[in-house]
Amino acid sequence: MEHFKETDLNNSEIKILVVDDREDNLFSIETILELGHYNIVKATSGRAALKILLKEQDFSLILMDVQMPDMSGYETAALIYEREKLKDIPIIFITAHNYGEDHVFKGYRIGAVDYIYKPINPDLLRAKVDVFVELYRKNQTLISHERRLLAINNDLQKEINDRKVSEEKVRSLNEQLLENNIYLKAMNEDLDRYAYVASHDLQEPLRKIMIFSDKILSKRIEDDEINTYLTKIVNSSKRMQTLIEDVLRFSRHNTQPADFSRIDLNVLMRDVLHELDFEIEKTRPVININPLPEIWGIPVLIHQLFLNLLSNAIKFSNKREEPLIQVSSMMITPDSNGNFRNKVPTVRYHQISITDNGIGFDASYSDEIFRVFKRLHSYHEYTGTGIGLSICKKIVEQHDGFISAEGRLNEGATFTIELPEKKFN
Repeated sequence: MEHFKETDLNNSEIKILVVDDREDNLFSIETILELGHYNIVKATSGRAALKILLKEQDFSLILMDVQMPDMSGYETAALIYEREKLKDIPIIFITAHNYGEDHVFKGYRIGAVDYIYKPINPDLLRAKVDVFVELYRKNQTLISHERRLLAINNDLQKEINDRKVSEEKVRSLNEQLLENNIYLKAMNEDLDRYAYVASHDLQEPLRKIMIFSDKILSKRIEDDEINTYLTKIVNSSKRMQTLIEDVLRFSRHNTQPADFSRIDLNVLMRDVLHELDFEIEKTRPVININPLPEIWGIPVLIHQLFLNLLSNAIKFSNKREEPLIQVSSMMITPDSNGNFRNKVPTVRYHQISITDNGIGFDASYSDEIFRVFKRLHSYHEYTGTGIGLSICKKIVEQHDGFISAEGRLNEGATFTIELPEKKFN
């Protein structure tokens, strides 16, 4: 059901239109009313007032001089009250002459609500304006209540209708849910078996790559460049074999305390950079890494987390300037009330930020960017599957942490990871 708040206009939202052909009179009235902090709109003629009222109709009061050249206050008021949207705005005439009752009645017949005579008594003007402002406030409150009641009535009627339809849908969905649960359970069992077989089978060609690479290296090839590349192949193969084994082990059971260990992020980051040396050599970014903390984590997953984030920072560099990547860390503590946004009170967090000056992204995609297969750039421009950041999010959540992204198009991006100083359990 939709919720409404009470109409509570402050004085700066109260608009008063003052119409007088003399600037000194306009200034005088504005000065008298300045203590009320109202929004004063001034017009130097009847025609100017009508132009303003064509665009703005939310005035609480009009103060109008009677004697004006070209179009009098009475003529202006008559034209104002011809418009349906303006007929409820009260008009107080300001005049320096007392022409008698007939003249006054003429103003009342047009629709005026009061007169003020010059020279203006400041206290009297303020008192009358305050009365009509209060009436305007009460009227706006009544209008708000009426809208609220109408909306509530419509919501109730819709809720009744929806509930009748929903009850039938719920029965149907419950039956479908039971069927889907059975189907998903069977699918999960099949996927577990498939993941195990696939991971197991991937290790066989890796072993052959490692064996044949070692044999080639043992031949004492004199070309240093070939030896370097072969060494990289062997190291990458070993890394992939370890990764497959760890992912296989991790996928077959829930996270256990024994999976966690102390990780020096400075050492881990050096390993990550070494693994990315080909990309770094190709793009040649400036990478500044401030001292990083030790954390509790699952080493293979934390390695994958930072590998994905740094790889993205290098990949999505801005070709118009030298790529710059900054990695920094700080400790976050709860505030004096023990509040820590949506985190666990009293637990401190390591906040690690990876900032680049690359192509960035539209800030409106800050949440969507972590969805599986969500890509913000063309396949033809940048390689990738669209899974990397969703994996990062899953890894961080597996460590009871949080990850967020901020970006501006063509100005770079910052990925912020927050990991607890120690495990909760």
